[in-house]
Amino acid sequence: MLTDLLIKNFAIIDNLHVMFQPGLNMLTGETGAGKSIIIDAVNLILGGRASADLVRNGEDEAVVEAVFDISGNASLAAMLDEIGVDTDGELLVRRLISRSGKNRVFIGGGLSTLAILSEISRELVNIYGQHEAQTLLRPENHLTLLDGFGRLTPLRREYAALFGRYQHVRDEIRQLEEGERDAAQRIDLLSFQSREIADASPVAGEEEELLRERELLAHAEKLHQHSRGAYESLYGSEPSILGQLSGVKAAVAEIAAIDVSVSQMRDALETSLIQLEDCALFLRDYSARVELDPARLREIEDRLDRIQRIRKKYGPTIEEVIDYKVRIDDELDRLLGRERNREELDAALRELSAEVQRLGVELTEKRKQAAVTMKEAMERELRELAMPNAVLEVAFESFDEPKGAGMERIEFLFSPNPGEPPKPLSRIASGGELSRLMLALKQIHPESDVPTLIFDEVDTGISGATSALVGRKLKNVSRGQQVLCITHLPQVAAFADHHYRVEKLTDGGRTVTRMGEVAGETRVAEMARLLGGVKITDKTLEHAREMIAEAGKDQ
Repeated sequence: MLTDLLIKNFAIIDNLHVMFQPGLNMLTGETGAGKSIIIDAVNLILGGRASADLVRNGEDEAVVEAVFDISGNASLAAMLDEIGVDTDGELLVRRLISRSGKNRVFIGGGLSTLAILSEISRELVNIYGQHEAQTLLRPENHLTLLDGFGRLTPLRREYAALFGRYQHVRDEIRQLEEGERDAAQRIDLLSFQSREIADASPVAGEEEELLRERELLAHAEKLHQHSRGAYESLYGSEPSILGQLSGVKAAVAEIAAIDVSVSQMRDALETSLIQLEDCALFLRDYSARVELDPARLREIEDRLDRIQRIRKKYGPTIEEVIDYKVRIDDELDRLLGRERNREELDAALRELSAEVQRLGVELTEKRKQAAVTMKEAMERELRELAMPNAVLEVAFESFDEPKGAGMERIEFLFSPNPGEPPKPLSRIASGGELSRLMLALKQIHPESDVPTLIFDEVDTGISGATSALVGRKLKNVSRGQQVLCITHLPQVAAFADHHYRVEKLTDGGRTVTRMGEVAGETRVAEMARLLGGVKITDKTLEHAREMIAEAGKDQ
């Protein structure tokens, strides 16, 4: 509930502090006195757009503050706790509008953002301006109004979430279909490359081994000749080097037997002979192993050529070729998995389609039930608003396929007079009829979770006995919620629990707006002004008293 409103340097308001009460708070005043400016200020508190033009001439900054009693509002308390705002049952909201354009928002005393304020304000106040009834002229709003009346908003959200998943899967399938041609070409290319590399069967380090083997085969004859010749020289021919060295070793042994100083040389010769014998045996075996194999050489040349071609296309090294094959095989798996994914998506789409259809049918049936109840309730309320023959119909038009808000569009059709078929509101309803339709709608389905409702001249276009009926309806609404209402009609103002007069004065050569609560004879005088205009007679005053007294019987 809005308890305090403080406005400084805002338009023609220099300094205004108003305390509002529970129940029905009426605001009256001359045209141009500043009643709409007060609503503009409240709009700022609710996250409305700010402009430097709103700052009072000669001032640098405008300030609008509001205090709300939020005790018992659990959802708002949870929201405030989530953003770190501590409250003790009261919430202070403050907007600063600078002429320089640097505007600031404070929530609970701390600096905040306009987005957070807009979110919070939905839990605080709803404003129904003098053009609010125009929303009834737009058929796209009718479905939301019907769902709200029928308490179908949670079911509609469930349906919308399900439809969103359905649409997402359908979009994925469409993307798959659009990419099928490119995917097929990519699959062909990668499959060819993978097979080509697989057929080559590259092995890390293989090329180096083949190069070494090719080198040996290319020089096999020379290797055989040299190794065999060296063996023959050392051991196989007569006289051989080893044979001659054996004789040398025997002679040195004879010397060492006489002169021990030669013993070391004898031992060295013996060691050399052993090593040379090992060399001779190695060269014999090596020459036997060397093969003259032209076929193997051609095979190696062919293999090296194939490896080099693979490296040139996918390399530059064998290791990189192998890594490339791993990558394209992974991509192939993903591309080939598209078919499997498509099958899964098709199955999911069928399942979601069935669920959307089921939930959509359920939503449609409940909407039709709500439409019957809404028609009866609205026509009953309209009869009480001096429209005894009014007829309201809810027309359903089914879609060929489900959409985001359901399986149909609806439109309110209206007939204010007997014998006239119901027609779209935009073609038949007058301003006064729209105002009464809106008030009737609020009466049958007030936003019970929002503690404060503001009606800005919702009585536009009506007069006489109907005005009193509107006042009575506002009174009924105010029994469950705080209501602020701007009106020019005394028949409506008479029902106020608290009556405020807004007036424009001149102070120090400047125009200012003042607002204060009126009671007793001061209120009677204000009511008489609404009744009689400039000339107020005793009869007018008496009429005002009677009107207040008559409205008071509804207390």
